[in-house]
Amino acid sequence: MQSSNSNTHQDQNAPQTLKRAMSTRHLVMLSLGGAIGTGLFLGSGEVIAQTGPIGAILAYILGGLIAYMVMLCLGELAVHMPVAGSFGTYAKHYIGPGTGYMVSWLYWLTWTATLGTEFTAAALLMQEWFPHISMWIWTIIFAVTIFGLNLSSTRIFAESEFWLALVKVVTVIAFIILGLLAIFGLIPFEGKESAPLFHNLTSHGWFPQGLIPIFTTMLIVNFAFSGTELIGVAAGETKDPAVNVPKAINAAIWRLLIFFVGTIIVISALLPFEIAGLGGEGVSSSPFVTVFNYIGIPYADDIIRFVIITALLSAANSGLYAASRMMWSLSDQRQLPSVFSKLSKGGTPIIALVVTMFGAIPGLLSEHYAPETIFKNLLGVAAFTMVIVWMCICWSQFNFRRQWYKAGYTAKDLKFAAPLYPIVPILGFVFCTITGLSMAADPEMHAGFIACLIFIAGCYLSYYMFYRDRT
Repeated sequence: MQSSNSNTHQDQNAPQTLKRAMSTRHLVMLSLGGAIGTGLFLGSGEVIAQTGPIGAILAYILGGLIAYMVMLCLGELAVHMPVAGSFGTYAKHYIGPGTGYMVSWLYWLTWTATLGTEFTAAALLMQEWFPHISMWIWTIIFAVTIFGLNLSSTRIFAESEFWLALVKVVTVIAFIILGLLAIFGLIPFEGKESAPLFHNLTSHGWFPQGLIPIFTTMLIVNFAFSGTELIGVAAGETKDPAVNVPKAINAAIWRLLIFFVGTIIVISALLPFEIAGLGGEGVSSSPFVTVFNYIGIPYADDIIRFVIITALLSAANSGLYAASRMMWSLSDQRQLPSVFSKLSKGGTPIIALVVTMFGAIPGLLSEHYAPETIFKNLLGVAAFTMVIVWMCICWSQFNFRRQWYKAGYTAKDLKFAAPLYPIVPILGFVFCTITGLSMAADPEMHAGFIACLIFIAGCYLSYYMFYRDRT
């Protein structure tokens, strides 16, 4: 009985204690920071090599539109119900409590699975600069720093993420501007005596590899846009969510589309598509490094290495925040012991943060035990779980709007309404389903895919065994 009182007490206090400290600029940068990462700096060339330039541009436009549809659905839900549990809470109310429980844990797994790999990858890049310092020292420094930023307060976390994300955003903008200057012959580019313009885009035909690779790369492209849903997680700690959440969603998605498609156009116009994904090992294989080197930017390797380290730390920063809020939400709904919703003086869920950091240990060990296998499967797990979360966001909004209409309200009664209902949630759900099935068809992703299905089944089983009577 005491435990129940404790939880009730926590429920009454938590909404006031989780401080609304984020503004629109924090939300936009949180979303951009979550999406702009190693996938763009290292993986964009691979997409171009597999699909050809026009195919890559179409793939990223399609990926952006899918993300936009999902974020419109999330925006409607987040403005109507701005809570820290976000889509876990929405799924609980509008799909079913068991699905809400599953989605919360699945999203926690998404970020926790990759948290350790972010620290390890950043440490390995630091070791290229300082070969005599053990990677474990860098790993510990990064882990302690990110943990400290999350533990201090929501405001400090948001501010730190703003500046970490800004490094990436400035780099991408500089890359696109310098690239366009080189494309139009306004600055020199190695191997080009005249302005290259856009001849490379169709020099081998419109679709040199056919149309199929556009769809087979959709998992990579969709995963590149993952992180945008962090706006929904942060809605519960945002000032005036009815105004700031829709503004942030629109600003983030359109900026991402411009950044991603602009980057692809620059790389494709300046580099032959067959070698866009090649160039060596590690950072040197990044098409960003190749283009910067050809333009004549000194220390291009070092610049991009620094940017990738900030990208990794930014992802870890956002991931720890998102995962800990999901754990806090489960505890707040009495689906975890009340200790997990214990808050520090700064208003952060301290126990949830500590446990999430321990969940990163498998990722930390990935470099020493079958690194390629572990990393690829962790990436597969993260990508597939993200697809499931996005599907549940669309499904929740579809059901929410149906209930809204049955209650006698109209779309005009909502503070923010996703347009073109029910087309937007249905198309978002269908495209996410296709992306998930493409993963199931990839033999290299089978282990991660099966692990996700087992985890989902385990979530439902544990919910109906232990927590069904508490909701």
